[in-house]
Amino acid sequence: MKLRDIQTWVTVPPTGIGGSFWVIVRVTTDNGIEGIGECYGIPVSGDIACAMVEDTFHRYVAGADPHHVETLFRRVYSAGFTQRPDISMMGVFSGIEIAVWDILGKAHEQPVYNLIGGRFHDRLRTYTYLYPRNLGRDGWTDEPAGDVYHDGDAAAERALDYLDMGFTAIKQDPTGPYAIQGGRELSLHELARSEYSIRRIREAVGDRADILVGTHGQMTTSSAIRLARRLEPYDPLWFEEPCPPDQVEAIGRVAAATRIPVATGERLTTRVEFHQALRAGVSILQPDVGRSGGIWETRKIAQLAELFNAQVAPHIYCGPVAHAAAAHVGFASPNFLILETIQTGFHDDILRKPLAWEAGYLEAPTDPGLGIELDEAVVAAHPYTTGGRLHLEMCQEPLPSDNRRTIDEIES
Repeated sequence: MKLRDIQTWVTVPPTGIGGSFWVIVRVTTDNGIEGIGECYGIPVSGDIACAMVEDTFHRYVAGADPHHVETLFRRVYSAGFTQRPDISMMGVFSGIEIAVWDILGKAHEQPVYNLIGGRFHDRLRTYTYLYPRNLGRDGWTDEPAGDVYHDGDAAAERALDYLDMGFTAIKQDPTGPYAIQGGRELSLHELARSEYSIRRIREAVGDRADILVGTHGQMTTSSAIRLARRLEPYDPLWFEEPCPPDQVEAIGRVAAATRIPVATGERLTTRVEFHQALRAGVSILQPDVGRSGGIWETRKIAQLAELFNAQVAPHIYCGPVAHAAAAHVGFASPNFLILETIQTGFHDDILRKPLAWEAGYLEAPTDPGLGIELDEAVVAAHPYTTGGRLHLEMCQEPLPSDNRRTIDEIES
């Protein structure tokens, strides 16, 4: 059995939830087995991302035995005489590698988790971000919606909706928007606003749900410590990416200064960078399987975390293919903690067989491979416009530490 062909799509989720576009790949073997994968967050236009995926496949993957996952990883990891963590190339490779595991599962008639250690968990606990109330399952509605990101009362009200859906953990990032300058000192206004938001959520949910605090690397070390100390009384499950991802030692200093467990990883790739985070003192790793090097590399990251008594909480801000792949790693990892999830109609619609949920938990698939099937017609019906938005964007102007402007003013 040899890997023969690849096809790529860029599809645009109508709600924008999960990113501006998703890069989905299909790999076919010479005996007709097909596997699907998804690349996460390649920081170029969608059409260019697809060209990168196809070029990489034909250079390093075509003609190979799909069982030779280690060889494929080393070829791409070393592409262009690099041999170092490269977030773009690993995003490219991860989507291809996920498709390879889908092929292997189908060839051996086993779910992927049985090929990477076996099912350790029967179901996975999941969490969701607080999305605005006017985001329904099938898209945006006309229902009035408060600013759940910066209005603590609206956030608390929305948190109760998710508890009614069965979730036992919710995440909130009250510190945005996200600017290009790297770490900055939050103003007293922003610190107070963030503390109020988390306090109101805790008052609303009590001990029925964990609160996960995201920050997207917006703060200096000192600012992150100031915020963490304000939030400690509300007992968050974690304090996520408090400093920019290229400041691993700074993140470690924050971890040493707060009682809240520190998490990071959505913008890291390969076990090299995750090892650095563990050595710095991070206790919860958040690899995104569509960027971290694929299923096998992410499984290694989880095993590495065990040596530090750390846990893994896979990051998901993407489509359902990478989501399914992350779930298989979770099912096979003893130190799995919780899985990020997104539930919209479009996430289900692009799959002929969607992921199976039960009251805030993801059930283990039993079908071979990833256990999902792509609906190519739905994918093709939501095409990307060449030169459109990147998967995610950042605010292009610096934000001062006395910032009191509204989010609309900043983004305009």
